[in-house]
Amino acid sequence: MALIVQKYGGTSVGSVERIKAVADRVMRSRSAGNDIIAVVSAMAGETNRLFAIANQLCDSPDPRETDVLVATGEQVSSALLAIALRGMGQPAISFLAHQMRISTDSNHGRARIKSIDCEAVLQALKQRNIVVVAGYQGVDAKGDITTLGRGASDLTAVALAAALDADLCEIYTDVDGVYTADPNLCPNARKLERISYDEMLELAGLGAKVLQHRSVEVAKRFNVPLMVRSSFSEAPGTWVGQEDQSMEDVLVAGVTLDQNQSKLTLSGVEDRPGLAAKIFGPIAAAGIIVDMIIQNASADGRTDMTFTVARTDLKRALEMVEGIAAEIGARGVRHEDQVAKVSIVGCGMRTHAGVAARMFEVLARERINIEMISTSEIKVSVVVNSKYGELAVRALHEAFLGAGAPPSHSGAS
Repeated sequence: MALIVQKYGGTSVGSVERIKAVADRVMRSRSAGNDIIAVVSAMAGETNRLFAIANQLCDSPDPRETDVLVATGEQVSSALLAIALRGMGQPAISFLAHQMRISTDSNHGRARIKSIDCEAVLQALKQRNIVVVAGYQGVDAKGDITTLGRGASDLTAVALAAALDADLCEIYTDVDGVYTADPNLCPNARKLERISYDEMLELAGLGAKVLQHRSVEVAKRFNVPLMVRSSFSEAPGTWVGQEDQSMEDVLVAGVTLDQNQSKLTLSGVEDRPGLAAKIFGPIAAAGIIVDMIIQNASADGRTDMTFTVARTDLKRALEMVEGIAAEIGARGVRHEDQVAKVSIVGCGMRTHAGVAARMFEVLARERINIEMISTSEIKVSVVVNSKYGELAVRALHEAFLGAGAPPSHSGAS
């Protein structure tokens, strides 16, 4: 008998009909002799609806109360799935975060899991229940409801699988696996049969929406067997796991586009030790994630420093940076929100030279100007004007993953 954790996203439970379909799938998995834990997101559009109501009442809704509000979406869907399963004659019980104690810190809206008490879930499984868990939510040391960040039902599922040493964690969504690019942008994008944790980490962090980034971090750390598949079909999905030799033979596994980007520049910053810490320390303390950073060569003892943050964080970051600029005597602050990050990812970059150069050649051929560049062992990212983002993705996908390009993992054996 295997223990399987299944996560169902918002579109998978977006209507009564879809909840019935999920209940049927869960029941079939249970009938095959497996213990099942189903983690559910809020019904499609519900979280956005709740955020919108809060924003109509207040320009800056209190984070604690906002978490109390938006966590109700998962409470509804978990109860509805348990009701549907019971209606089919299946023993089922739903749990909210505080009932099974998913303990987090108190960073409302972006809380991090500290521990999970699995006793209640284990007891329910021993009593032959199907366990339904509300995703996305936790509880802090004060007993306050917290949320883990958008898309974090994935994280709930993977963390549960890790804590319980589950045999498999299945992430059910509205696509049937991980693709070499967004099929909406690249009609010839191919589904990958498998992908490494490291590649999936990069893709998730660079704009791919199939898996939440932190969930992949946990899966890698605890070696959780992960499968991404569709709740709308029986098609096989994509395995996410440890890297092997065949993955290293593949140059590029995927191309991503992140349009949620903005760029800030502090001009005329004194080039002396300690100023970078004065700039980025307060930004980090405010929970704003800085991505790319470029510091120009010093001229006359001063330099320009440019960095990117999520477009949703631009307003807060700009206010902070303008205050910091005045404090450190910088000459000015510029910002731009019409930028996008385009990236190529692949384990093969570790052992193949010239990947970045080829990427730059492709973009130059399309007359796309590169504003910033960032690299790691297995990825190259560039910032471009947002109006060229989709063109850049299509051109790079054709160059690295098109018909004449080396095979992706979908062709590896």
